[in-house]
Amino acid sequence: MASDEQWRLLEQLVQEVDQQTEQLRQMQERMRELAATATSKDGMVTVTVGPRGEVRTIDLDPRVYRKLTPSELSDTIVAQIRDATRQVSGEMKELMEPFVPDLPFEDLFGEKTNFESFLPRPGTS
Repeated sequence: MASDEQWRLLEQLVQEVDQQTEQLRQMQERMRELAATATSKDGMVTVTVGPRGEVRTIDLDPRVYRKLTPSELSDTIVAQIRDATRQVSGEMKELMEPFVPDLPFEDLFGEKTNFESFLPRPGTS
C-alpha cells in the first residue's frame, strides 16, 4: 500500500504534467495565430504569411506595374515571401525554445522547418 508521501509525490507529478500540458496548449494556440509581414524596400510589395509559411495576403502598390517589369515584380514578391517566412519561423523557434532549450533546430531540421508539424493536431489523439 502506498504511503501518504508517495501519494503527495504522485499528486505533485500529476499537477506538473497538467501545468506543462496547459503551457503546450497555449504555445500551440499562439503558434496558430502567428503571422509575419515583409515589405520591399521601395514599399511597392507587402506580403503576409502564416505560421506554416502560407501566403495570406499580397498587397501591391498600384504604381508597381509602372515601376517594375513582370520578372522584377515576381522576384520581389518571392523575396518578401521568403523574408516573412523567415520571420515567422524565428518566432516559432522562440515559442518552442522554453520547452526544448537545447535542441539545435537548424542543425536538426534545417532553416525551412515547419515546427507546427511536430505538434498534435486538434481532434486527434
